[in-house]
Amino acid sequence: MGNLDKIKKLDQEIEAPADFTSPEVLYNELIAAIRKYHPSDDISMIEKAYQIAYDAHKDQRRKSGEPYIIHPLCVAIILADLELDKETLVAGILHDVVEDTVMTEEEITAIFGEEVALLVDGVTKLTQISWTIDKVEIQAENLRKMFLAMAKDIRVILIKLADRLHNMRTLQYMKPEKQKEKARETMDIYAPIADRLGISKIKTELDDLSLKYLQPEVYKELSEKLALRKDTREAFIHKIMDEVKKHMDDAGIEAKVDGRVKHFFSIYKKMVNQDKTLDQIYDIFAVRIIVESVKDCYAALGVIHEMYKPIPGRFKDYIAMPKPNMYQSLHTTLIGSSGQPFEIQIRTYEMHRTAEYGIAAHWKYKESGSSKAAIDSAEAKLSWLREILEWQRDMSDNKEFLSLLKSDLDLFTDDVYCFTPTGDVKNLPSGSTPIDFAYSIHSAVGNKMVGARVNGKLVNIDYVIKNGDRVEIITSQNSKGPSRDWLKLVKSTQAKNKINQWFKSELKEDNILRGRALLDKYCKAKDINYSELNKPEYMEKVMKRYAYRDWDSVLASIGHGALKEGQVINKMLDERNKKLKKEVTDTTILDNMASDGNKVPVIAAGKSKSGIVVKGIHDLAVRFSKCCSPVPGDEIVGFVTRGRGISIHRTDCINVMNLPQEERERLIEAEWQQPEAQTGTEKYSTEIKIYANNRIGMFVDISKVFTERQIDITSMNVRTSKQGKATIVMTFDIHGIEELNKLSDKLRQIEGVLDIERTAG
Repeated sequence: MGNLDKIKKLDQEIEAPADFTSPEVLYNELIAAIRKYHPSDDISMIEKAYQIAYDAHKDQRRKSGEPYIIHPLCVAIILADLELDKETLVAGILHDVVEDTVMTEEEITAIFGEEVALLVDGVTKLTQISWTIDKVEIQAENLRKMFLAMAKDIRVILIKLADRLHNMRTLQYMKPEKQKEKARETMDIYAPIADRLGISKIKTELDDLSLKYLQPEVYKELSEKLALRKDTREAFIHKIMDEVKKHMDDAGIEAKVDGRVKHFFSIYKKMVNQDKTLDQIYDIFAVRIIVESVKDCYAALGVIHEMYKPIPGRFKDYIAMPKPNMYQSLHTTLIGSSGQPFEIQIRTYEMHRTAEYGIAAHWKYKESGSSKAAIDSAEAKLSWLREILEWQRDMSDNKEFLSLLKSDLDLFTDDVYCFTPTGDVKNLPSGSTPIDFAYSIHSAVGNKMVGARVNGKLVNIDYVIKNGDRVEIITSQNSKGPSRDWLKLVKSTQAKNKINQWFKSELKEDNILRGRALLDKYCKAKDINYSELNKPEYMEKVMKRYAYRDWDSVLASIGHGALKEGQVINKMLDERNKKLKKEVTDTTILDNMASDGNKVPVIAAGKSKSGIVVKGIHDLAVRFSKCCSPVPGDEIVGFVTRGRGISIHRTDCINVMNLPQEERERLIEAEWQQPEAQTGTEKYSTEIKIYANNRIGMFVDISKVFTERQIDITSMNVRTSKQGKATIVMTFDIHGIEELNKLSDKLRQIEGVLDIERTAG
């Protein structure tokens, strides 16, 4: 029996939920998709990748309960729909094996070669980052790594986008807070990247899925309103399509005509940007005309404007002036015979392919035989990536990098087209000033700028550039450089970054002195002895925490305001306090320790007034950890602290689960006293999180449940989102886990409550 036959047999044995497609069916679907466009019949490389991934993931399941192998197979199918090469498909199948299984990058290199290994490594997350670093730092580090990998091979981001798209398609199995977190990251980072690379096939679906979880009420309302008159709408579109096709044929223009209702997010974006209701949006309907040549595009436009009345100001020529992602089409909005507005897009077959597949259509543009147009198109799509890599080199602060990246990828930024004196087109964010224009040419032009002319007339530097403006920058060698006020005037991320970099480099010495002075001043105001903190071991921790290369960079950042002096001093104080705690010994603990190290001799089980039995330690202070708040009935473990007795944690406490290996020796068995040994009057503090749809009376209903059970609420914190979701964190005293379970069951019956979980560190 061959390897693939064995896998098929195993597929049949896997008990996947009934509503999921089996791995075998998906694998066959992948092979069918590949054979549609790939000339070679040799699929041995794909088969081998499937066998290895299947074996590596065989004991893993997704949140939905399906076998994990289904995810990489679906990712590969998405990549096959983009008609990518076999190496990319293999990397798509293997993209999680290094991160989630025992397989190593070296093994992938040995089996599939360096090209596939580079692609897999590019999408593998940084799993070695300490859990103490906050989520923003982790996200920024992952994105930095991803962009560096993209610079080496653009296919890295194509795999990542396919991975994110399938995860978004199955997001319903995640907790509500996780759904929002992933949807927000997708909206801020991944959908805009797909847009920048021109891959509308992926971008539009990512947008719609993000909207579904970020604005569920809006999404539901849109879908209901669009479904309300679906038959009428479809009849209208088909009527327009038939009319357009007839006129194209009569004019002798060979054309393919299709029509659709625009995507949810596209409609929602227009409603937000234009502050309009659904009924006021003109171009909900779009009819697309695809022709053979650019000449036919303009000929078709003439026919269309003869057929229907165009709405003034609603014509856009993206063929003559392509979008930054090289999207090309003619757009015109017209009034139908029934008075209903609709949009027509006219493009060639090549433009349509580029619009759907973007960079994926040209990723091999450097290979011999590629047309100059294909090379120029792909190079233009990657120009923004080179800008991002420039920021990355200049920026040591992860959070600043992430902030600039999100700003640059902002989907709600419209574009304005203007011209240089020589007639070159510049594409800038709406609201840009001559300063943005100057820095788009070169940082030296921006730094030496002293004025500007627009359409031959002198203008102020805060002039807002309009479509079609001809802009000329006046420079002087005697210029003192940019002003900090310029940061308030510019709109483009590129200009902001270059201005900030100028201040950092030109004024670095001044900023270092200013930073040092601010640290001294802060310490004096807080009565802190700075000389005790100003030591290499504490400096190193600060540099590592905020990702700076040297101490001068930290001081310079404090000087120009990127870091607050309080942040730095507090971090150094924390490190000093940690060191002091390690030096403090607890005589009781030491008396009970064995002479060979941290091993604890096994003696009679010790009891405490807290209701805890600690095995191995007798007559020692026991306290309950506030990070996970254990209560009777929970599985618990003790942790021998330095100087504060034994700390009791739940075994699922995140702090216990993330203990370094060298600290795990200080864990010690602990258990609750037998029920008969407890008085039954002791109460224990615990904390839960309630996720709910906010409504009037929600908090009254929750409080009523606690009142009925005579449970005292000691604290409550409520956060509500703009989308009407509430997160309620409650602390209260109870007797044990049984009482907590009954309480949780009752709370779940309240209308609008989505989920309840205990804090775990």
